[in-house]
Amino acid sequence: MTLWTDLAEVDYAISHEPVGGARTRVLRAGQGPEHVVMLHGTSGHLEAFVRNIPAFAQRFTVHALDMLGHGYTENPGGDLRIPRYVEHVLAYLDARGIERAHFVGESLGGWVSARLAADHPERVGRLVLVAPGGTVANPEVMERIRTSTRLAVETDDTALTRSRLELLMHDPANVTDELVDVRHTIYHRPSFVAGIDHLLCLQQRENRTEDLLAPEQMARIQAPTLIVWGAQNPFGDVPEAHRMQESIPGAKLEVFGECGHWPQHEHSARFDDLALTFLS
Repeated sequence: MTLWTDLAEVDYAISHEPVGGARTRVLRAGQGPEHVVMLHGTSGHLEAFVRNIPAFAQRFTVHALDMLGHGYTENPGGDLRIPRYVEHVLAYLDARGIERAHFVGESLGGWVSARLAADHPERVGRLVLVAPGGTVANPEVMERIRTSTRLAVETDDTALTRSRLELLMHDPANVTDELVDVRHTIYHRPSFVAGIDHLLCLQQRENRTEDLLAPEQMARIQAPTLIVWGAQNPFGDVPEAHRMQESIPGAKLEVFGECGHWPQHEHSARFDDLALTFLS
């Protein structure tokens, strides 16, 4: 069994295409009349959603992206700040002729999705935000992300990549050898190594503070919003999720027990049912 076994009965295509000046890797599946865009977290990649895509592809046209400078998508140069991520996603929508899409964003992807919804409400249908970042600048958390990611990228030791992934999971058993290999390969691509400072720039207080989702920004979000949070999320306590729910008009919050930053195996079916019911 591999990550890709879940897609064995799904028609999908992976392409590398120019988007806003960056060669961008995209997985597309499904032929539904509505579109769902899936955005991963910091230093992540589209494989984060491989186990969710089959269920979503039954109802929607799904687009899972490697965000700017992540996975196998290029960074044409410079720091990767929230406005640049938003511009890249909008460029993708424009290139595909998609006027409006639903968004499923995890961590950094949730931050980008929420900012896009606040600034471009006409482009967003509904939002599913999974442990979204962007509402606080916690020095301890930022240092943990920066240090663990940099060590895994700059040292050719798969144990460090495994440790980085284990930060995301409540149960380390969810960090499979294959997931480690996929992440390790991406981390050690020459362009990824060269761009790690640009990718981690949001873990610096001055950059993060400028790009934070302020309450007034969240108050502008018109899209119906579902927030999914893990009770054992090491990057943010549950009260942070409640504050976000209170800031986004009409937002709903679901807290998963025995769950870290990234819902995995035992939570997949529950997450799929919850999110698809909300999006439908």
